[in-house]
Amino acid sequence: MASLFNFTVIACDGVFYDGPCEMVIVPGVGGEVGILNHHEPMTGIVEVGEIRFKVDNEWRRAIVSDGLVTVEPDGSVRIVAYSCERPEDIDTYRAQEALERAQEQLQQKQSRIDYMISTNNMARAMARLKGAGAKNMYKI
Repeated sequence: MASLFNFTVIACDGVFYDGPCEMVIVPGVGGEVGILNHHEPMTGIVEVGEIRFKVDNEWRRAIVSDGLVTVEPDGSVRIVAYSCERPEDIDTYRAQEALERAQEQLQQKQSRIDYMISTNNMARAMARLKGAGAKNMYKI
C-alpha cells in the first residue's frame, strides 16, 4: 500500500475534497507536476486543466481553474483554485456557450486586461469541455 498524505482542494464555492491521498498530478506552468508523500515543501501555480488524484488505488479526476498548490512541511497538499468540478457535473452546453462568448470577445478590440480575461475564460471553457468528454464539440 502506498504512503498516504492529506490532500485538500478548495474552490470559491467550498471544499471540493479533503482526505487521504496516494498521489496527485497537477497541471503546472511547465507541464504536469506529480506529488507523492514526503514531497519537498513548495508552492506553485496551478494552470487551467485536469487534476488527477489517487485514493484507495482508484484515480479520480477534476477540472480545475487557475490557482495555487502548496506542499506543506508536514506533507499535506493543498490546492486553492477559483473553481473545481467533477467531469460528470459539467454542463457541456453552458461550457460551449462560454467558449463561443470568449471567442467572440477575443475578436473585439479590448484592453490588455480584458484580453487576458477572455483568454482565461476560453481556456477554462475548453478544459471543461475536454474533461466532460465533449472533445469534438468545440472548434477553435
